[in-house]
Amino acid sequence: MKKHLLLTQLALCAGFALSNLSVQAADVQGSAKAGQGKVWLCVGCHAIPDYRADYPFVYKVPMIGGQNAAYIASALSAYKKGERKHPTMRAIAGSLSDQDMADIGEYYAVQTATSPSNPLK
Repeated sequence: MKKHLLLTQLALCAGFALSNLSVQAADVQGSAKAGQGKVWLCVGCHAIPDYRADYPFVYKVPMIGGQNAAYIASALSAYKKGERKHPTMRAIAGSLSDQDMADIGEYYAVQTATSPSNPLK
């Protein structure tokens, strides 16, 4: 009986902890200003017009300036979880927190064709 009670309590604690994590992730607000200091790895590929990566396949790297912030954060999260398959992106996204992803998303969302010349877009 004690073993069953202990397992039930552990399951409840784990459930509360996991639900708290998802609430925290949903409450993250990105900052374009904070994102500016976090895009240094992104620009090596995404800031080069017509750049093509050749690993694992030849892949045209998209320019992401002006893309929706939530989409960018969601894509980074999917790379981190392994739901999107690209080894380089998975490694980079794996080093990012939810806050980092939101900040990077906001940074790129404000970069448009009419933005001043910016080597980081």
